[in-house]
Amino acid sequence: MTTDEHAERFTLLRPLLFTIVYEILGSATEADDVLQDSYLRWAKVDLAGVHDTRSYLARLVTCQALNALRAGARRREDYVGVWLPEPLLLDEHDASADVVLAESVSMAMLVLLETLTPEERAVFVLREVFGFGHDDIAEAVGKSVVAVRQMAHRAREHVRARRRRFEPGSAARTARITERFMAAVTTGDLEGVLALLAPDVTWTADSGGKVIAARHPMVGAEKVAALLLGIIRSDVRVEAVNCNGAPALAAYRGDRLEGVFLADVADEKITDFYVIRNPDKLLALAEPRRIRR
Repeated sequence: MTTDEHAERFTLLRPLLFTIVYEILGSATEADDVLQDSYLRWAKVDLAGVHDTRSYLARLVTCQALNALRAGARRREDYVGVWLPEPLLLDEHDASADVVLAESVSMAMLVLLETLTPEERAVFVLREVFGFGHDDIAEAVGKSVVAVRQMAHRAREHVRARRRRFEPGSAARTARITERFMAAVTTGDLEGVLALLAPDVTWTADSGGKVIAARHPMVGAEKVAALLLGIIRSDVRVEAVNCNGAPALAAYRGDRLEGVFLADVADEKITDFYVIRNPDKLLALAEPRRIRR
């Protein structure tokens, strides 16, 4: 087998492999590093013994992602303020036709997955999102099939208890509400902003201690509305972008990206804002990514 064949197989599956690792790590930058390391390992594999390239590579990158997640646990513990996943800039229509994929990369889901153990997170992603069998997953996470079945059930119930079921058409609903919200914010329409916010809307910002941002989540429509309108008044230009499978707002001061605002919507109201201001995490938005299931 030639190096070209290794590269061809890996390149063909790269969007899938990237999506798996991103959902396990919550970081596009770290996902790139994991894929690079995984390819070096893959290049040494005798392809004659690989009967299912998709399953083999999924197991390989999952194992490496878990190693990276464990290695970075201390950094996340020492993180200044709230840690949020890196935003993912997508091609305009990427994932829009796949509601399972869109939900799985949503910021709300990624934040929820942070409450699982690393192994539970990997099992949930591989089983619920990508449909891998328990045997493949057991090999990927280094557990028995019985243990994997138990983890899959536990993780699924954990997620269901904390996240409403994804509703078909919600991406279009989010787009509609985000468009109305953007119009209200950019025109300074306080009443219009408040009308689109849930009374207990939560504002969670991630600055990494490198820029000014609220260190703790803020709750309440009036507080969040005042904060948003204050930001817009400070000579910030706002543009709509597609982040994590849904419309989001990107804030610029001049040509510099200052932050990204991702919204979670329920019952025609914005219930959560996830605000990424850490400059290191904004680097992940330099180019659109391709994701696949």
